[in-house]
Amino acid sequence: MSLLLLKSATIIDATGKHHLKKRDVLIEKGVIKKIATSLQEKGAREIELPNLHISRGWFDSSVSFGEPGYEERENISNGLRTAAFSGFTQVAVNPNTNPVTDTKAGVQFLKAKAEGNPVSLFPVGALTVRGEGKDLAELYDMYNEGAVAFGDYKNPVKNPNLLKIALQYCQNFNALVQSMPYEPQVATKGVMNEELNSTRLGLKGIPALAEELQITRDLYLLEYTGGKLHIPTISTKTGVELIRHAKKKGLNVSCSVAVANLVLTDDELEEFDTNYKLLPPLRTEADRKALIKGLKDGTIDGVTSDHDPIDIENKKTEFDHAMFGSIGLESSFGALNAVLGTELAVQALTSLKERFGVPSAALEEGEVANITLFDPEPDYEFSEKDIRSTSMNSAMLGKKLKGRAYGIYSNKKLVLNK
Repeated sequence: MSLLLLKSATIIDATGKHHLKKRDVLIEKGVIKKIATSLQEKGAREIELPNLHISRGWFDSSVSFGEPGYEERENISNGLRTAAFSGFTQVAVNPNTNPVTDTKAGVQFLKAKAEGNPVSLFPVGALTVRGEGKDLAELYDMYNEGAVAFGDYKNPVKNPNLLKIALQYCQNFNALVQSMPYEPQVATKGVMNEELNSTRLGLKGIPALAEELQITRDLYLLEYTGGKLHIPTISTKTGVELIRHAKKKGLNVSCSVAVANLVLTDDELEEFDTNYKLLPPLRTEADRKALIKGLKDGTIDGVTSDHDPIDIENKKTEFDHAMFGSIGLESSFGALNAVLGTELAVQALTSLKERFGVPSAALEEGEVANITLFDPEPDYEFSEKDIRSTSMNSAMLGKKLKGRAYGIYSNKKLVLNK
């Protein structure tokens, strides 16, 4: 469609001149042509939806789709469709596939599978060969093919010298290095947060110390080497404080938090439901409040759904044997909006773009139209009928959410929930 007219849309774009104003937005050939109080345009397709709000397109920095190798969990086509219906115009896809995305051919495969899609896919390359933490992967070659960051998804860099070399090497092409905040020798075989609940339930715990030791080590390495470091999915109060201190010192570090850790605690594990078996684990209420505070004051740079589809055979089993992970794209906005409010939720869903080198177009005339359409008001209970992913392992099932995405306009294509 060459002409699209969004009618009576409340604009959420804190850096723009139309913030919180209700406007008509005319889009022509993928570019915002005009924004005004009232517009009429002959031949334009008009979109008029109840309580329509629009913002810059949402970006998720940590999404897993399974393909290649684990298509029974999620394939790229359905994953991108799920992202679009959930309001995301851009996603960074993790390398936890089979084979692992550790070569330029792997990056090329992901980009080719997503070509022409309304949702833009940005590959995250593995930091090490096969994600095994022994030898650096083909970082420069993957960067040239379009990888936006490098990290071994959920696998910590055990060898500090390897991370040191990666941070030094990646400075040559200004690449972003990710390091999972998880010390496996401290975590041992833990399956949930180590606290009163783990003792009461008789489940082996993952102490906050496992996260905080790794963050401390990585920040010391970053201070020594320079470079750009991103610490994904922090979950503890002390973790927030460590990064706050590092930023005050001027270190080039960023971090994210998973939606689940902002809205849920380890109290959820009462029934041994494996949908709540997550990494990082759900922590305490004090940790949850510290994470929200860190997001509000800018210590935490943004949020991720940490969307990780797991097939039923690996989830519906004994708690100790179940795989870590939850899907999250479909519930992200509703969960965030319920605890943060609309403006902060939108900010949290868009603020990591620059860090990952992802385009971020403002809602202004002359800009490329990369837009999320949503209604922040509906209250509802998240259920299986809200899931569009192939896998059903959601930690948000049965939770009260607020707000739904209508869809997106991106790459000259409109996708709306039916």
